[in-house]
Amino acid sequence: MTEDLFEFAARHAAPEPAPVSDPAQATMQFLLSLRERGIANIAVLRAMETLPREQFVPHRHADLAWRDIALPIACGQTMPEPFLVARMVESLNLLGAHRVLEVGTGNGYSTAILARIAKEVVSVERFHSLAVAAATRLAGLGLANAQVLHGDGLNLSEEIGLFDRIVLQGSVKELPPALLSRLSAGGVIIYARQGDDGTSLMRLAHEASGFRTEKIGACRLQPLITGVLA
Repeated sequence: MTEDLFEFAARHAAPEPAPVSDPAQATMQFLLSLRERGIANIAVLRAMETLPREQFVPHRHADLAWRDIALPIACGQTMPEPFLVARMVESLNLLGAHRVLEVGTGNGYSTAILARIAKEVVSVERFHSLAVAAATRLAGLGLANAQVLHGDGLNLSEEIGLFDRIVLQGSVKELPPALLSRLSAGGVIIYARQGDDGTSLMRLAHEASGFRTEKIGACRLQPLITGVLA
């Protein structure tokens, strides 16, 4: 069972923390570092430029908001480094008409990036407190095309519909059949696969001849766990 939290968050949106000092310079350096490491998609870079990342990090790490490092968040989870977020979104080949499913909302930063580009984003988070907080941030930013559900993203009902793009914010040993069945023809899934040689970022495309998988590169993402927590 899932719970739609967006309307709740819109009514209870709280003020966001103040941005770090000299945000213009920090943003410029941030974007340059992404470009230097190979991120070239203009829509992705624009979304990351205009999104206030400092509003998504814990207060105690506000000075690190524009650094390319992973940061701890609530519930023992981690906010991935910006380069990994950019690489995952860029690998989706995302268009403005796409419907996107995200498994693992976390603090909602990646959700917001996706919502700046896609037509609709449905993000599923197993931790209730994280889901509420993320929905509140998204509502505060006016991202009405992003919906946060509290539920098990690895065991979705058919009622959620089909998606053009799916992204997993965590690693799995194998893609669950329930997720594969939610991918539209011509769709793409970006996920991290656990293996004997480490964790690899993968791209799966649903082509006319079947599913085609390719490795993007190594990554570090926490394992995704099934189930729902209050």
